[in-house]
Amino acid sequence: MVVVVGNIDASGAADRCARTRLVEHSTDHERNLDMSLHLGDTAPDFTADTTDGEISFHDWKQGSWAVFFSHPADFTPVCTTELGRTAALGGEFAKRNTKAMAVSIDPIEDHHGWAPDIGEVTGTPLNFPIVADPDRKVAELYDMIHPGAGDTSPVRSVFIVDPDNTLRLILTYPKSVGRNFDEIVRVLDALQATDRDPIATPADWRPGDRVIVSPGVSTDEAKTKFENVEEIKPYLRYADAPTA
Repeated sequence: MVVVVGNIDASGAADRCARTRLVEHSTDHERNLDMSLHLGDTAPDFTADTTDGEISFHDWKQGSWAVFFSHPADFTPVCTTELGRTAALGGEFAKRNTKAMAVSIDPIEDHHGWAPDIGEVTGTPLNFPIVADPDRKVAELYDMIHPGAGDTSPVRSVFIVDPDNTLRLILTYPKSVGRNFDEIVRVLDALQATDRDPIATPADWRPGDRVIVSPGVSTDEAKTKFENVEEIKPYLRYADAPTA
């Protein structure tokens, strides 16, 4: 939407310039909106230098899920705990056919210099790649820099990408708040469960909890697919979670 301020009938240069600035501002705003990523979009591909060498994102994750996340800066306290936690979850991610990758706008030399600190402080050596993005191309591609949230470093963005390179989760945390990686693993479990069967997961669901039968499945059909179907409302039916 373009908002015009001032006298439309005025012919002065100042009024024309004001209208021009408004149109230019609106165009920039619309361009920024066009860069926004949404669930269901294809995750943008990129090739970048990482702590594991040059990687093309789609080729690297081929056939796997991915947790791709940004951190504001190397050699900072919250980021050190986050990347250490991600490394500690390496076995859990592997069970779920999932790879982790981090990105910041620091140069590759800083990533390599910081990596030993992560292992020393958290007890788990770095076991996944960190993208070096000093020109901010990847950060801008994924809209990770929010100028209103401080400086020009990335906020704490998280993207879960499925094996078809589709964006399935987008989370954004402020720079002062470390992420809850248990929640990220929980969402992975929920996405993979709901991909396998016509179900949804209720609030606070965890693996092993009862699930919700998809609205597209009748109660009679649900009783042939699931155990212990319970109808609370015609639109709300619980059942035991199917075994994977």
